[in-house]
Amino acid sequence: MGKYGLIDLEKHFAFYGAYHSNSINVLIHMIFVWPIFFTACLILYFTPPLFSLPQVQLSLFGHGVVLFFNVGFFLVLIYALFYICLDPKAGSLAALLCAFCWVASSLVAGWLGFSLAWKVVLVAQIVCWTGQFIGHGVFEKRAPALLDNLIQAFIMAPFFVLLEALQTSFGYEPYPGFHASVQAKIDAEIKEWREKKLKLLS
Repeated sequence: MGKYGLIDLEKHFAFYGAYHSNSINVLIHMIFVWPIFFTACLILYFTPPLFSLPQVQLSLFGHGVVLFFNVGFFLVLIYALFYICLDPKAGSLAALLCAFCWVASSLVAGWLGFSLAWKVVLVAQIVCWTGQFIGHGVFEKRAPALLDNLIQAFIMAPFFVLLEALQTSFGYEPYPGFHASVQAKIDAEIKEWREKKLKLLS
């Protein structure tokens, strides 16, 4: 029942899962991945609008916010649509989280202003990335996935941790047998990686 090519969820999940098999490393990513996405949306709020699309003005919690259809918006849109294509159920939840990040980060960006926002984003990104590299170096003992496939790692990370959380908390899987199939692929990939590592050391 798996899909193929760009929206092959098993392939993407197995690739990312092979670099995140340690439970502590997975937990670290669950904590830090979405804040990275959120703060990326925050700084991209300050990019200029694309095309001549109208702005949307909202009032949230007593604060006005202008939503721009800029690079940040289209990035969020691409992520959201890709996640829905991967899995309509979990993907729709991920899409809602992406939309929430876009709106909430726009509100925070409007409140902070660029001069303070970029400093907040810089600190948050450094903390979150440091935490993840510690997870890989100390617990996973394997380099991050982004060193082998930068685009796939960046795109899959938010969805991977969400799917992991849904599976751990509620036993969710996109379709029967998904996790068993993915785990077999992850085990095979990790075995191959360890064999290559031993050859390099010998």
